[in-house]
Amino acid sequence: MTIRNIIGFIATLVVFIIAILIGRTLWVHYMDEPWTRDGRVRAEVVNIAPDVSGAVVELPVRDNQFVHKGDLLMQIDPSHYQIAVEQAQAAVAARKAELQMRRDDAQRRADMDSLVVSKESRENATHTATAAEAQYQQALAALDAAKLNLERTRVVSPVDGYVTNLNVYRGDYAVAGSAKLAIVDSHSFWVYGYFEETKLPHVKVGDKADIRLMSGGTLKGHVESISRGIYDRDNPESRELLADVNPTFNWVRLAQRVPVRVKIDSVPDGVLLSAGTTCTVVVTPSL
Repeated sequence: MTIRNIIGFIATLVVFIIAILIGRTLWVHYMDEPWTRDGRVRAEVVNIAPDVSGAVVELPVRDNQFVHKGDLLMQIDPSHYQIAVEQAQAAVAARKAELQMRRDDAQRRADMDSLVVSKESRENATHTATAAEAQYQQALAALDAAKLNLERTRVVSPVDGYVTNLNVYRGDYAVAGSAKLAIVDSHSFWVYGYFEETKLPHVKVGDKADIRLMSGGTLKGHVESISRGIYDRDNPESRELLADVNPTFNWVRLAQRVPVRVKIDSVPDGVLLSAGTTCTVVVTPSL
């Protein structure tokens, strides 16, 4: 065997060994390192529904617009609710006058001699005054309710965020409790990484995480919590709440994926976050 052949054999052997080492390293990284390409950006989405019914007379927002907490989203026609407040104020005035009259009557009877006014008459006057006071308090509560309804004709944003799924127009009739739009809370974005159960032993709460968006951005975060349960599709319950055991068994058992919540620590300028987008999550285990 010539020197040239020996050098060629050694070079081939070295390349083969390097290929094996690289392959093993990649295999170990793929199988054991805590990372997943199955990540999803999530955010708190607040459904906005009016608390009172009526025609929409103002709609100063548009779809995907950023709004601050307290900004007006829609204005329900306040006419009927303003009238209700005025009626409640009139009822309060009437109940207050009646209460004063009943108190004065009870006081006069209390000041009279027992030979002129009976004990029963005094007690009845006192009870009547007490009932009048209760009616006055009821009228005050009705006035507070009418004022609250009038205030709720202004539908404002409860959080800073982005208007989405705008499903109302000026002139529409809004029904109380029926959602007309949603607000994506801009301060609530987080990431759910769905890790294979074989990688969970390497994931701990507090571990640092790199979040790589498919759009190209990279975020920094840390593991906030790990889910403690996922649905078992192989063992559902029957209508009698008994275990419905599957009589067949699949020989190939795939590792289940468990949600791991990752808190986003910082978002670089220019990176757009949108709930539902996909990303890769790489966790750096703490020493």
